[in-house]
Amino acid sequence: MPDLTFILPHWIYWAGLILVPLCSMIIIHRQRGTRMEGKVSYGIAYMFWFMGGFAGVHRLYLKNKGALVYFPLIIAVLLTNVEVKEALNEVSGAKNHISIAEFKLERAQTEMKIGDSERAQSKLEKAKQAMEAANKELTAQLANEKKWMWISRILAMVIAVLLIIDAFLIPGMVRRAAEAERAKAESERKYEVPEAEEFTTEVDPASRVHTPWLDWIDSVNGFVGEFVCYWSIIAVFVYYYEVIARYIFNSPTNWAHEGMFLMFGMQYILAAGYTERERGHVYVDIVHKLFPDRIKALVDIFTSSLFFLFTVGILVTGWIFLRDALNVWEVSFTEWGIQYWPVKITIPLGALLITLQGFSKLVKDIIILVGKKV
Repeated sequence: MPDLTFILPHWIYWAGLILVPLCSMIIIHRQRGTRMEGKVSYGIAYMFWFMGGFAGVHRLYLKNKGALVYFPLIIAVLLTNVEVKEALNEVSGAKNHISIAEFKLERAQTEMKIGDSERAQSKLEKAKQAMEAANKELTAQLANEKKWMWISRILAMVIAVLLIIDAFLIPGMVRRAAEAERAKAESERKYEVPEAEEFTTEVDPASRVHTPWLDWIDSVNGFVGEFVCYWSIIAVFVYYYEVIARYIFNSPTNWAHEGMFLMFGMQYILAAGYTERERGHVYVDIVHKLFPDRIKALVDIFTSSLFFLFTVGILVTGWIFLRDALNVWEVSFTEWGIQYWPVKITIPLGALLITLQGFSKLVKDIIILVGKKV
């Protein structure tokens, strides 16, 4: 297989972190409330053809037995790539042997010039023999490398031909898959089981309190939480590309792991306010849940000081980190050299969001405590 030399540009990385969640939110909101039953998509089929067609993923999606044709081919590609790696290592070793032989030959020739002794003559002969053996080894290893490279190219061409053919066959396969899905859905409707009762959990009393400003804080954290959750979609595609580039094309990236590491770090920070709104953080409420609503509110008001001590500390420290990063337009020390200052922006921003959410909870608890109706 040919090598992949693609390095993700920084502007695509940052644009993707903004555009992918926005597009996902628009699509999800448009489809909300609609029922998708037994439906296969031309778009998804061609997406699988483009991104995973070499492994027959598009045929698996369409439940077509032709996917079995791709399995032995992709296994052959993986095994061939192992041989190619070994051949490249052997060629590198042979070139190293030539360098050593050349060095010994030069030393032997220098000794011959200084004094034509029997010992120098013997060293020269041995150096020439070593040089000849190294050249033969390099020639053999280059031939072996060429053989496996040709095999990998042939396999790649076979897969490419199959993909071109499938590009024209996908519409027909989609229609047949849709018909099969509809028939299956109709047969399953005869045996529908009544839906189970929804599992109910304890409702936080503060969630029943509403004012315009507090609802606005809840909405902001809800939007941010939903926005960053769609970053996980990016991780699926990036790690998919990394695995394919590494094991199919022998071209591991220098940006996939770092990009996703930073992305999930920003996701963790920005989603903290949303998690607080949903009461998703770890709570020790073995005794707390037994109290009536006003006692719960009183306990939460009393313990909120520890909460704000933590979040305000992160806010102040995060602002210092951000200021220092902006002063030098900080970038990573890795080969990719991604900008660090946008990452540091999320630290005080995330701290601000969870602090506002904590303030919202505090106000709601005070309202519950005083018994004011809202």
